[in-house]
Amino acid sequence: MSKQTKPKVVLITGASAGMGKATALKLIREGHIVYGAARRVTKMSDLLAHGGHAIELDVTNDVQITATVKRIVEEQGRIDVLINNAGYSVYGSVEDVSQADARRQFEVNFFGTAFLTQKVLPHMRAQKFGHIINVTSVGGKVYAPLGAWYHGTKHALEGWSDCLRVETQDFGIKVSVIEPGAIQTEFSDVMNQPMLERSSNGPYEHLAKAIVKVGESTYDGSSSTKPELIADLIAKVVESRDPKTRYAAGKLAKPMLFFRKWFSDRMFDRMILRMVN
Repeated sequence: MSKQTKPKVVLITGASAGMGKATALKLIREGHIVYGAARRVTKMSDLLAHGGHAIELDVTNDVQITATVKRIVEEQGRIDVLINNAGYSVYGSVEDVSQADARRQFEVNFFGTAFLTQKVLPHMRAQKFGHIINVTSVGGKVYAPLGAWYHGTKHALEGWSDCLRVETQDFGIKVSVIEPGAIQTEFSDVMNQPMLERSSNGPYEHLAKAIVKVGESTYDGSSSTKPELIADLIAKVVESRDPKTRYAAGKLAKPMLFFRKWFSDRMFDRMILRMVN
């Protein structure tokens, strides 16, 4: 943290692993007051060891959301930065994913972010300052077969963030979106086996097995981006006096966004299908 920047009170969700944990630790080292929140509170002992705080939080639980915000405001008097990072992936064909799994995907990835933000906003408006950082994905701009429910949540969060940004700017609140590419996280591990159980014994079998192969090569430890790169990026965004509305980083992020911007839908479809066939 620069000498000109005072410590900020930060709440980050999904802080028990991957990008969330790396970001929480980075911000603690930078001198900020960090509250890491996740369902697996025992996985955040290293945050405590480094001087941070750990809160058990399921972002689909409104009682826990309310209690989390109340605790931080009571202990620190404010929340300066909210980093909405919690999320996971449900892959499988549109017709193979159950309604329960599809609803749970939106509850965690989209509504969890939205409702936690609702609880934080009054405090940011009162202090006339705040920065909301939503970790979406390059998947919020692009798409892949068998990823409709996951990509749907990320596309929704992109548009929701744009609306939030314009309606809160008069209150001194900034909104930024982080769009990671292929990062070394639990993403593919959580995604692959359930996807195969849903879609590997029916009409989408060839796609399911092909996507597993692509994922293994994309997310393997030798080639995918370490979560610390995203942590470094978010730390810079937190300290920026004039943050951008969007940041893309990590393996394949900028090339995929370039192709999506300049290719027609049909051309992009063909490119994606070639990758999985």
